[in-house]
Amino acid sequence: MKTAAPAASALEQQYDQLRQRLAHIGYISEGSVLDRSQLRPPRRGFQWTRKVAGKTITVALSPEQFHSLKQAVENERQLWTIIQQMERLSRQILFGTVPSPPRRKKLGKKVLGLV
Repeated sequence: MKTAAPAASALEQQYDQLRQRLAHIGYISEGSVLDRSQLRPPRRGFQWTRKVAGKTITVALSPEQFHSLKQAVENERQLWTIIQQMERLSRQILFGTVPSPPRRKKLGKKVLGLV
């Protein structure tokens, strides 16, 4: 049981680091942005696309909006990556430190969502 305490402490440190990263994420937005000049044949302008009630919505953007929304979309993807890591760590900490009912066999990584 002595090895569980340092392992839990290390996991809690990782969790705190993720929580701090989460606090530094700026504006977020779903969807994707596109610089239409990169298409073949080249076109003009920028656009933001997302799904609303199962329908694709596309909005024309100014260059300033494009750059801001591009960062917001990237931030949202980073947000969800951090949240998934926090979920895995939470399960490891909770199943490792909180008493559980007697089991015939140990819970596997797949059951705990750690794979």
